[in-house]
Amino acid sequence: MIFRKLYFQVLLAIVCGVFLGWIAPEFAIQLKPVSEAFIFGIKILVAPLIFTTVCLGISRSGSGKDAVRVGLRALIYFELVSTFALMIGLGVGNWVQPGAAFPITVAALDPTLVQNYVVKRGSILNPWESGLNLVQVLVVALVSGVGLLWARTEFRMRANSALEAIGNRGFRWMSLYMRMAPLGAAAAMAFTVGKFGFGALAPLASLMACFYLTCAGFVLLVLGTILVMIRVPVFRFFSYLKDEIILVLGTSSSESALAPLMGKLSRMGCDSKVVGLVVPTGYSFNLDGTNIYLTLAILFIAQAFGVQLGLPEQLEILLFAMVSSKGASGVTGAGFITLATTLSVVPEVPVVGLALILGVDRFMSEARAMTNMLGNAVGAVVIAHHEGAIDREALSRELGVLGA
Repeated sequence: MIFRKLYFQVLLAIVCGVFLGWIAPEFAIQLKPVSEAFIFGIKILVAPLIFTTVCLGISRSGSGKDAVRVGLRALIYFELVSTFALMIGLGVGNWVQPGAAFPITVAALDPTLVQNYVVKRGSILNPWESGLNLVQVLVVALVSGVGLLWARTEFRMRANSALEAIGNRGFRWMSLYMRMAPLGAAAAMAFTVGKFGFGALAPLASLMACFYLTCAGFVLLVLGTILVMIRVPVFRFFSYLKDEIILVLGTSSSESALAPLMGKLSRMGCDSKVVGLVVPTGYSFNLDGTNIYLTLAILFIAQAFGVQLGLPEQLEILLFAMVSSKGASGVTGAGFITLATTLSVVPEVPVVGLALILGVDRFMSEARAMTNMLGNAVGAVVIAHHEGAIDREALSRELGVLGA
């Protein structure tokens, strides 16, 4: 029955959360710890899963050359696609100019809003000082996997068996924990609506509409074209991931769908070793939605202040954003912090302009997270295809098509 489907339960929870935030905003704001606790639980469970899958992916690759080849292909692909996402954000911002009809002065803004937010969430900028982070886990897993490749065969086989057992148990625990996803989604949406209200959306509706449409266009046109090139049916592929899409929509965190995504890609026919290497790496180095947001939001703020950014300044933004966007995946609010960092390279645009979009940033994090997640899903399929590590029969069976 549809009532037992996770995507239906999360959708219903989102609707209930929005309604609760609307009718009882003060109570809804108090639910923030519930959503944060759910995301924290995801982080705790995801860490050992990433460690075991990456280690096994390298250890079972047969040689370090195979793992290095897969890793390099993934990084090159991620850099190309994520840079293209940055360019799309700049292109749409210059074309639509969503901030042109939003004249503002520096004196009209309260700088303490931005300062308090950035100071509170600033540790996100440094992945080595922000507690348990995907970048940290990924690096340790890579080093451990390479170490296993150099170990004696008997020891490596025993270690692989232990890692496989831990990974299987971890996926089972994650499956059980995901039953709480509706609660986390309801609390997250209730807090967002209760804290900011729908009134915050009206003045910045043009920016939000522009961003959501750009993300949708990127997913359908860019990622869709990539899927067509490797003979994967576009709409069936995205429909196959509907549970993960709705889960990310409700929690505003792409990390909440990381483990289920890896499981689905493996069932779909992608080699688990490739999935285990590519997807966690992509969550740190392939943030397409965040990249679109960065360049589009910077142009919006500049246009709102009447600042004209020429080609040299926009190229500088592009180059800096290629670096600043890495390593901030899955963390709600990280996109805004990364934006603050990137904006610092453009002295012509007042940093206090971040206050313009602070109220609606939370409403845009869903599109960022969904685009990030889908970009990494497509990336894993692409690398598996080029590695000859995709089972076309399983792909056809899971997607319900013939001749995929």
